[in-house]
Amino acid sequence: MEENIDSKNKDRSKEENFLKNNPIDNNENDPSILINNNQAENVEIPKNINKLEINENKSQKIEPNSSNDIKIKPKKEIPIEKKPFNEFINDHLLPSIIHEFKERGFEVNNINLKKTSRPVAGDKCWVIYCEIKDNCNFWLSFEKEDISSIKSFSLCKSNQKPSVIESFLIDEKRISLKLIISRILQRLNGQKLIGIN
Repeated sequence: MEENIDSKNKDRSKEENFLKNNPIDNNENDPSILINNNQAENVEIPKNINKLEINENKSQKIEPNSSNDIKIKPKKEIPIEKKPFNEFINDHLLPSIIHEFKERGFEVNNINLKKTSRPVAGDKCWVIYCEIKDNCNFWLSFEKEDISSIKSFSLCKSNQKPSVIESFLIDEKRISLKLIISRILQRLNGQKLIGIN
């Protein structure tokens, strides 16, 4: 019994010495209060400790580095040749044909796209008809609603009717706006209807 009392007294004196050397602030809001194991059962933990822990966790959150952010690439616009047939013809090819002839001093009286009879052959297909004032008329025909489909070309002077139908761009694997226009000009130039060097 005496030994137990002595050991308890020794423990108390150690605690008292410790408390003298390490005074405890009685501020209930301070979560850093040191609690003796024997006193822990009777001590209430301040209610705001959880809030403090949450705030600490919030402050430890790492903001994403701007260099690691996902960069959204702008949507790449599809080539005009991949656009729907009618859009390609009406919005790009016909205006470009008009522009090319105007640049060379010619006036386009009439130009349109219709599903109609192909000149000479008479079968139904998509046909671009172009009338160049005081010069010539030409027809560019597409077998299907697709610029890569089989194409034909007919040409005549303004006061005549077409008598020949020729294949158009049959060896080309990749059809482009510039290629179509250059071959139209080439055909007209071959008949000495426009002067292109």
